[in-house]
Amino acid sequence: MRDIAFVVYPGYSVMALAVVTGFEVANMLADEPLYDLHFVSEHGGKVRTSAGLMLDSEPFTDKPFDTLVIGGGDTSVPSTPGLVAFTKDAPKRHRRIAAVCTGAFVLAEAGLLNGRRATTHWMHARDLQKRFPDVKMDEDRIFINDGAIWTSAGMTAGIDLGLALIENDLGAELAKSVARKLVVYHRRGGGQSQFSALLELSPKSDRIQTALAYARENLHKPLTVPELANAAHLSPRQFSRAFHAETGQSPAKAIENLRVEAARDLMEQSRHSIEIVARQTGFSDRDHMRRAFLRAFGQPPQVLRRHARLEAIADPRPAEIG
Repeated sequence: MRDIAFVVYPGYSVMALAVVTGFEVANMLADEPLYDLHFVSEHGGKVRTSAGLMLDSEPFTDKPFDTLVIGGGDTSVPSTPGLVAFTKDAPKRHRRIAAVCTGAFVLAEAGLLNGRRATTHWMHARDLQKRFPDVKMDEDRIFINDGAIWTSAGMTAGIDLGLALIENDLGAELAKSVARKLVVYHRRGGGQSQFSALLELSPKSDRIQTALAYARENLHKPLTVPELANAAHLSPRQFSRAFHAETGQSPAKAIENLRVEAARDLMEQSRHSIEIVARQTGFSDRDHMRRAFLRAFGQPPQVLRRHARLEAIADPRPAEIG
């Protein structure tokens, strides 16, 4: 049996408890318990969460656990010296250390993310990078595994992280069974984006929105700046300036993100060849599309298609609880 300890502290986010559920369900599905779950805190006893829920916990000790999981909380409140010291010594005692959402800040404060790839909730990623420049922050990933350290995005990404840890321990079949019991499809890949391209852009003016709508309908075309500017009824210079001011991106980068998103959908939902997908979404050739996929997802299009097909075969539809 594997011991899993969840580190809690005042202001701990209730949503971070989502990671616990996967291990709980794994125990329910097995003939005998697979995981022994613990909640630990600096002083032990009852800990008040962000929503006012009181969690009972064991005090920090030198007891070794298979896995230590630190959830998110209020990033405006620095971690206590005791929490930082406990986390800094964690690699000496625990096989694997994970952080959900802003729990990555605790790992960073303890120096465990120095030189490592990591992620966190996209709203806090740039703050973490600014405060801890030695971290190789990737703000667009659902979760990242770098050696014995795992980090995930926020909110429901804790479920994906938990499923990934279960798969790492006991194989894909159990992880899929847990996912079905939770009425979710098998976990999203770590390389999947935290948000859509259009949601990220979020333009404020009708003109830029019109240009983006035009772009989505014409991704198969080259889509030059003059063409987009014409759709927005602006000069190319005015358009480029307004586009960057409203979206924080250049038109070229935004169009590439829209192409990648559309191409991924086609790769996962159709049987078109890579060449056809590249042509339909406006990439000059398959190699250009491959490089764009690596920038966006960290994986080539063939790998994402293979994962999508395997998951579709294993999980044609979510099962009901009970």
